Amino acid sequence: MAELLNNLIPNVIDKWPDLWIAFGETLYMMVVSGLISFLLGMIFGVVLTVTAEGRIMANKPVFTVLDKVINIFRSVPFIILLAALIPLTRLIVGKAIGTAGAIIPLIFGTVPFFSRQIESALAEVDHGLIEAAQSMGVSPIKIIFRVYLRESIPGIVRGTTITVISLVGLTAMAGAVGGGGLGDFAIRYGYNRNQVDITYATVVILVAVVSLIQGFGNIIIRKTTH
Repeated sequence: MAELLNNLIPNVIDKWPDLWIAFGETLYMMVVSGLISFLLGMIFGVVLTVTAEGRIMANKPVFTVLDKVINIFRSVPFIILLAALIPLTRLIVGKAIGTAGAIIPLIFGTVPFFSRQIESALAEVDHGLIEAAQSMGVSPIKIIFRVYLRESIPGIVRGTTITVISLVGLTAMAGAVGGGGLGDFAIRYGYNRNQVDITYATVVILVAVVSLIQGFGNIIIRKTTH
């Protein structure tokens, strides 16, 4: 078996410790930027929903500003965002490369997308439930938690799953420009040194990660759909 692997993927076997380090760096970028993006995206998505015209906390200035800012960041390709945020990244983390340097661009690239996912999930909540809660004198804050968020759990899980899968791709892209992780590993060895087996191994790992995320998300969606 060992001889077969050496014949099929010799470079992967030779770089096995580096591959695990790269995988760990990718997980680190995903977890840190993912948790921060989840919190901020949830807040912004809720604010977009409740401050829209005709909603429970309608506020046109707040909605307009937040809506425009999110649209601006969503319209900027991530590779350009990486370069544009270099000064801010250096200011916050002290450097613009490596896994730590990739966190800030990943957050800026993920939060606008996830905010729209949350906004879409909350928009699916039956307006009749909201009107019923208002007629009973329930406060806007309680309506957000007891109606909007509770009733849209499957949609939120679906949006979170899509966002995390998108984040996998962004971490690979960040790695390609010095962010570390599997993207950097694949470019440095698989592309620059023409070690094709490393490229294929990286693809297999990323596909496996995405499949696990999607499968886990589908299980939660089935359990929370009613």
